Amino acid sequence: MTVLILGATGLVGAKCVQHSLADPRIDSVIAVTRRPMDIRHPKLKNLVVDYERLQDYAAEMRADAVLSALGTTLKQAGSAAKFRKVDYDYQLQAAEIARANGTKTFILLSSGGADASSRLLYIQVKGQIENAIAALGFERLAILRPSVLLGERRDSRPAEAIAQWGARTLGFLFAGPLQKYKAIEGDTVAQAMVNAVQKPYKGTRFVENLEIFTWAKS
Repeated sequence: MTVLILGATGLVGAKCVQHSLADPRIDSVIAVTRRPMDIRHPKLKNLVVDYERLQDYAAEMRADAVLSALGTTLKQAGSAAKFRKVDYDYQLQAAEIARANGTKTFILLSSGGADASSRLLYIQVKGQIENAIAALGFERLAILRPSVLLGERRDSRPAEAIAQWGARTLGFLFAGPLQKYKAIEGDTVAQAMVNAVQKPYKGTRFVENLEIFTWAKS
């Protein structure tokens, strides 16, 4: 089996690469990045691309499954339009290439509360990309919706760092009905995404925060 990973240098994407390389069920890994990665492995192919010309790399993006952890923040992007380009346009184009290449399984990292009709840009775009990729008709599409992600990022995200601190410090409050909102390690989400490639389901499957913990274990 060959898996292709989008967003392979991010918090979750980098862990997806690690888990995929260690997984005996996976024969080869194609990590799509903007810049060369600093790791080497006999199972790993690092495909360095210009996302503005993604179609040029279509022939090299053939895989049995795609794991997409591609994403940015409004601050990093610099504007709402540029944020949408990364989180929506680039992901949709990659999904369209995968579908045209015959990829049967697509695993999408989304967000808890994703809603295409939301007034909040982040949540709105997450909901819109969910809908757009679902409309492509993959044989199997798993959409993971984690709560606050925990873990060290290469880039600085002050707001997220504050949210992580609060989630770790006040984690004891997320019990009972609030348990579904508890923070989750990026590593756990990545393991769930890798395991999702092997799950026996058909059509579109939404995996909410608590179920992600379960999928990471099996």
